[in-house]
Amino acid sequence: MKLQNNRRLNRLSKTGKLDEARQLFDRMHQKDEFSWNIMISGYASAGRFTEAIEIFSKTQFKSTITWNTLISGYCQHGYGNDAFELFWQMKYCGFNPTELTLASILGIFSKLGFLLHGKQLHSYAVKTQLDTKIFVVTGLINMYAKCCCVIEAERIFETFPGIKNHVLWTAMLTGYSQNGRGNRAIECFRKLHLEGIKSNQFTFPSILTACATVQALKFGQQVHGWLIKCGLEDNNYVQSSLLDMYAKCGSWNNARYILESLKADNVTAWNTMIVGCVREGYMEEALSYFKKMHSRGMKIDEFTFPIIVKCFASQFDVQTATSIHCLAFKTGYERYSHVSNALVDLYGKQGNLEGAGKIFNNLPNKDIVSWTSLITNFSYNGFHEEAIKLFLDMRIAGMYIDEILFSSIIGACAELTVLKLGQQVHATFIKEGCRSSLLVNNSLISLYGKCGCIKEAFLVFNLMHMRDLISWTTIIVGYAQNGLAMESIKFHEKMLACGIEPDSVSFLGLLFACSHAGLVDKGQYYFESMDKIHSLKPGSQHYACMIDMLGRSGKWTELNEMLDQMEVPPDASIWKALLAACRVHGNEDMAERAATNLFALEPQNAVPYILLANIYSAAGRWSKAAKVRTLMMSKGINKEAGCSWIEMEGKVHTFTSADRSHPRIFEIYSKVDEIIKLIKKAGYVPDTNFALHDVDEEGKELGLAYHSEKLAVAFGLLVLPPGLPIRVFKNIRVCGDCHNAMKYVSKVFDRQIVLRDTNRFHHFIGGTCSCNDYW
Repeated sequence: MKLQNNRRLNRLSKTGKLDEARQLFDRMHQKDEFSWNIMISGYASAGRFTEAIEIFSKTQFKSTITWNTLISGYCQHGYGNDAFELFWQMKYCGFNPTELTLASILGIFSKLGFLLHGKQLHSYAVKTQLDTKIFVVTGLINMYAKCCCVIEAERIFETFPGIKNHVLWTAMLTGYSQNGRGNRAIECFRKLHLEGIKSNQFTFPSILTACATVQALKFGQQVHGWLIKCGLEDNNYVQSSLLDMYAKCGSWNNARYILESLKADNVTAWNTMIVGCVREGYMEEALSYFKKMHSRGMKIDEFTFPIIVKCFASQFDVQTATSIHCLAFKTGYERYSHVSNALVDLYGKQGNLEGAGKIFNNLPNKDIVSWTSLITNFSYNGFHEEAIKLFLDMRIAGMYIDEILFSSIIGACAELTVLKLGQQVHATFIKEGCRSSLLVNNSLISLYGKCGCIKEAFLVFNLMHMRDLISWTTIIVGYAQNGLAMESIKFHEKMLACGIEPDSVSFLGLLFACSHAGLVDKGQYYFESMDKIHSLKPGSQHYACMIDMLGRSGKWTELNEMLDQMEVPPDASIWKALLAACRVHGNEDMAERAATNLFALEPQNAVPYILLANIYSAAGRWSKAAKVRTLMMSKGINKEAGCSWIEMEGKVHTFTSADRSHPRIFEIYSKVDEIIKLIKKAGYVPDTNFALHDVDEEGKELGLAYHSEKLAVAFGLLVLPPGLPIRVFKNIRVCGDCHNAMKYVSKVFDRQIVLRDTNRFHHFIGGTCSCNDYW
């Protein structure tokens, strides 16, 4: 009777009829270890862990098999931490984990990237001599390879004392392939055959992937011939890998031949072909293959949708993208997380953040990709504050964070110049044991550079084991924005010495540095070298830097010659640079020319009106200044209100000119009065040329005293401990009087003041500024 019940119980459990199985189990008077294990296995396999734990806790027949059954269920459903905890409980309760226990847990650690936990299991395997068991060794190789520790995987493989079977060889070959070690994978494949091990449907895809990685087309063709001899040319998995290899090696005729010669429609192969087209930028061809799949009645699956959605994301084809969304909804594939994640990314890249948010909110199981898609798209569309709020929600939800998301959120912090939060994210990255990442390091350089912490930016750059063009460009731009032009030039020369060819962005940073340091000769040399040495045609922004440089230096003849000889038509950036230079020298004629062009190019932009009015005001031409302001008002153009802000203990304090809204405003105004009194004694004289209204001298001085940046600095002096730098950010250019006043404040109060306006950083130390007055 007991045997019959166990057989029936096993049948019900394996067919998913767990409720019927439980009813039978509860009615059974005689239950043995097999009975209890059947129920634990059934519940664990179905992901019903509350019931599995209930049965597990009640059984008196716990054995190694019982523990392994529960652990296997947790691993099957991706609960790596729970499986690891059960592993230690198993040991504590006196049961010795077997090679199957370790192999099962190592499998989920491989998928989740749990390197530290994996190393602990490795240590246990060494102590218990389970590291000689082939299942454990295979699991360790897979785990280390998936965690990008291919050297450790290789060491385990080479020191394995037993006979290596095809599974072990395939694991090592796959590890090389997954980590971009294509040549090592090819060498491993050759050794495998020398050892007399036959390749199978799992080995061939890995070696074909390796061939694609190193563009080894000829060897890939040999592998093609080999797999035909082995009779595997019709295997779906092998066909897809073969097609992918030919596509990645640029052999599109062979790739098309493979696709067209398929005896039966292979959705995976068609998906691979579409992926290859998308990867190479052949969007129209990818869409054509998709339409053929649809017209031939092929089953478009959950892998096809994300690929094709990516095409529409790049093409901004809203109508067709919506049609694809409808098709995914009708076929039920919208419920698949990677399809929904692709749709979140699609709507986000097309600027429809509301649509992206709706899909995200309807996701039953939000994974790291879901969160990353939404957060990065909020940041991509300029909604940095919302991106940070989502990131904090994600942290509360306990989600694991990957390097892409770390990079994105650090970028958002950089754009908002919220240094403290950026530092906290940096600390989180380190605490969570994340491996050094080129992507994250580049974002950190940008963060610290944009927040005025150039020493910290250099420290990140200096500790990087690998640098690319973005790394060098970011540090060059960082030094330029922080007024250290010679450092920018030095890093440019180092970059060239390392054999890295600059691009137009790195030259832009270099020219910006020369412009704001008054290094006209060097600037002209680097500008000319773009075309003559590096075959880069200057764009409008490069010309804008040169116009700014020549204008600031008063070289109006050379400036006019450049305007006449430019290879690109002058755009708004060039006329803005000219207008800003006219502000420095009070050149009204050139200012009127620049402003007139800007009025035509950007009719709703307030900047040219304000700059021209300011130039007239500084020259005492109050009637002309009034006419410009009246013209601006008649066109309904609103001026962006100037404001400054300072971050304090996670809160941003914002000030506008003559602001009285701050809770401590009386203390702040009193501090401003004290500052003005002390710096006047030290030699400061208010520059009333920057008072933009026709009032008496006393009224002009009073108006200058309560500019937003002076209020922010006064607040910083009130609340920040002595010795800490005062970091102030401003949404428009700092005025000349405030710039001069900050130099005196830094000297009188012996404080470093870091002020960032829309153009650059100003580091005031001991009465000097990093810009050397080329502000």
